[in-house]
Amino acid sequence: MAEIFGPTFQGEGPSSGQQAVFVRLSRCNLNCSWCDTPETWDTSRFDLRSVSRPMSAGQVWDEITVRGNGLVVITGGEPLLQQDRLAWLLAMCKAGRRRTEVETNGTVVPATAILNAVGQFNVSVKLASSGVPAGRRIRAKAIREFVSSGHAAFKFVVTSASDLDEIAGLQRQHGIPQQRIWVMPEGTTSGQVLGRMRQFADLVLERGWHLSPRLHTLLWENAHGR
Repeated sequence: MAEIFGPTFQGEGPSSGQQAVFVRLSRCNLNCSWCDTPETWDTSRFDLRSVSRPMSAGQVWDEITVRGNGLVVITGGEPLLQQDRLAWLLAMCKAGRRRTEVETNGTVVPATAILNAVGQFNVSVKLASSGVPAGRRIRAKAIREFVSSGHAAFKFVVTSASDLDEIAGLQRQHGIPQQRIWVMPEGTTSGQVLGRMRQFADLVLERGWHLSPRLHTLLWENAHGR
């Protein structure tokens, strides 16, 4: 467990602006060059044991319940690396009528128990600009599973206009519905995010996709725990 924080706002994707509690899990199977939470995976810079803490699913649930009644967002790292531990927590959220979203990089096939419990997957398939080789970041079987689930939004982090052509290729190749695509500018400052949103806005409109802010960055810059 890296951190639990909130209530705050969901800053990205289709639920942007909604009140939420975040559960950030440690560890990831990718190493994106622009990652803004390297403390969840980068052993070359961080002692992961000192920046994370072991918690049972029951302890996480107890902490969620004292942080309001809004959306529960499970993020990381890559949460689906811990599916066996997540299933019970997500089932508890569902039983307690708490909406849930799982942020994932789309490389891990979700288990049936996860598919049945999650309200929405926010699938952020990584592009070439992430610096991760295609063989590691593009997993067709997992992407197909998310598409067929019917409750996945695909959120792509973009750094340049050429990234939009890559998104279009992935859309065609994997049958991602046009109305389920959100484009989000990479950036860790409000100036970067606003500048890139203005740069990409018309191009995103032309392709019939959605544009996502990084609301937390616009509000609080790169502060963690917001």
